[in-house]
Amino acid sequence: MPLTNAQYDTIMRKYTQKQFRNRRLQEERKAEVYRHIPRLQEIASEIAALSVERVRLLLTPEDLSGKDLRSRIRDLSEERQVLLSSHGYPQDYLELHYDCPICKDTGFVEDRKCSCFRKEEIALLYRNSNIDSHLSEESFDLFNINYYNNDIISESMGITSRQAAQIALDASKEFVNNFYNSFENICFYGDTGVGKSFLSHCIARELLQQGSSVLYLTAFDLFHILEENSFSREDDISENADYIFDCDLLIIDDLGTELTNAFVSSQLFLCVNERILNKKSTIISTNLSLEKFAEIYSERIFSRILSSYKLIHLFGQDIRIVKQLTGGQK
Repeated sequence: MPLTNAQYDTIMRKYTQKQFRNRRLQEERKAEVYRHIPRLQEIASEIAALSVERVRLLLTPEDLSGKDLRSRIRDLSEERQVLLSSHGYPQDYLELHYDCPICKDTGFVEDRKCSCFRKEEIALLYRNSNIDSHLSEESFDLFNINYYNNDIISESMGITSRQAAQIALDASKEFVNNFYNSFENICFYGDTGVGKSFLSHCIARELLQQGSSVLYLTAFDLFHILEENSFSREDDISENADYIFDCDLLIIDDLGTELTNAFVSSQLFLCVNERILNKKSTIISTNLSLEKFAEIYSERIFSRILSSYKLIHLFGQDIRIVKQLTGGQK
């Protein structure tokens, strides 16, 4: 998803601020040096005057005096470098310094985004994701399959807790690998504390690093934003609601913990259905069983999720408790 206008403007404001800051620092360096070496200010004035004269002469056919001006400018530039070096200053001390020399703090190289712009873009997407504080501690590399018990077996699935976790991990990695080539959705469901949110965060981390827009919301926050948008005309609220429908990946965590009513059901269907129609991926995590899910929400919501989502069941012991009991060692 391209950046929204507001996101693009936010990044470009940072570049404008960099440009102003670096020009101010350059002027401060000049003022400092001119106080200590007055001749350098004279040289700057002479070069400026000669440069203007040279431009004028370039417009005069067959005028050879421009060569003399070039020579004088070169001599003055060399004198400036000698003065700077002899007083212990770097030779580029009076030049404009850039945070990014590649794009000169414009964000673009010709018509293409500079690598520094891409970094700003990813950093902004992280901040807007609502889970940036979690992502430094949660990744696929840190997902420990050994926390899942091989002795706990699902009678309906015929597999152990650890096998189910491995299936979930593989499916999550596959989701990331196929994200730009196919449209998929995931519904993680199962017991409390078995890694549903963790895997959602792992997926978010990978996609954010690739420059995708990701929005993480608890079910409560999701419906709060949608409710505010229904009864408010404020631009900020409307923009938040739009992002729910437009972001590349929406993560709805803890679905089923919110107070469920007719409004919640209608908004959930709207959100799920619109994103399916627009081929925007969604991940839902819930502690509800499929039977309870169907009971709480409308039949059409459950049917839409059954037909359009990959259902991934996790079960077993609460990993947080296992970590406490084992001291984080497994």
